[in-house]
Amino acid sequence: MSTSQTSPRAATPTVTEPAARRARSRARLRRRLTPYGFLSPTGVLLIVLMATPIVMVVGYSLMDQVITNKNPAFVGFDNYAEVLSDPVFYTAVRNTLVFTISSVIAHFAIGLGFALMLNSPYLSNRTKAGFRMLYILPWLFTVAIIAVLWRLLLNPNGVINYILGSTGLTDGRTEWLSGTGTALAAVTFINIWSGYPFFMISLLAGLQGIPRDLYEAAKVDGAGVWAQFRNVTLPQLRPIIISMALLDFIWTTQQFALIWMTTGGGPINVTEVLSTFTYKLAFTQYEFSVASASAVLVLLMSMVLAFFYVRHQKARD
Repeated sequence: MSTSQTSPRAATPTVTEPAARRARSRARLRRRLTPYGFLSPTGVLLIVLMATPIVMVVGYSLMDQVITNKNPAFVGFDNYAEVLSDPVFYTAVRNTLVFTISSVIAHFAIGLGFALMLNSPYLSNRTKAGFRMLYILPWLFTVAIIAVLWRLLLNPNGVINYILGSTGLTDGRTEWLSGTGTALAAVTFINIWSGYPFFMISLLAGLQGIPRDLYEAAKVDGAGVWAQFRNVTLPQLRPIIISMALLDFIWTTQQFALIWMTTGGGPINVTEVLSTFTYKLAFTQYEFSVASASAVLVLLMSMVLAFFYVRHQKARD
């Protein structure tokens, strides 16, 4: 009697336990795969819109006369050698560095100056709101509007030459965007004017997030305004400054529309940068293979900058 009563109870776990283990395994697998299911649409878009074009461009850079030839031949790294042996490429690299470094430094200096002013306790809230609206205006315009606006202002018969000629600073006939000595400086100035609000807003947010207790403690220790700025403000803003500088460096090296719509890379390659150099290879000279090689070189440079940015973000986190 006891045997007949205990045997069904003993057999029940041996039958249901494997099924329960499989159910738990399926539940764990489902939980692990659920995040990837949510990410899959974005992953597909990244593959279609980013990975596939990059792979195609890398393939084009290793071929000869792609697109224009139905049967392009494999030439290896000959296109890269052609790009690296072109003196215009090094002119574009030099102009890109001058344009980018000058813009990033000026963006930081102007943005920090305006952010400090807008965070000053000596200005009323109404005055700050007015200046904030005024300083943010350049960021509201599209690149096309900025290019057209400054082409009109810097025209030989434009407002800038009229003002400078009236004050006697110049003869009033300066070719700002078409002169070999002024074109790069003029384009850099336009980029600085249009880009500083990005720094200003980010640094203003960082300034407003600094605890006031730190400044009060510095005042108790006898620190002046400059000492507070050097020992409190800058250390607190350092993570934001580094992140913004790296991002701005990456974005500015990719600048194309502003330069193309103001100078087109001229005159005589004075404002030629890597983006316009690559564009002209593809759509002016129809050297799509060489242009692909140039684009891959630009991609590698951008990846180096992106590596430092991601590394800084990880260290910050």
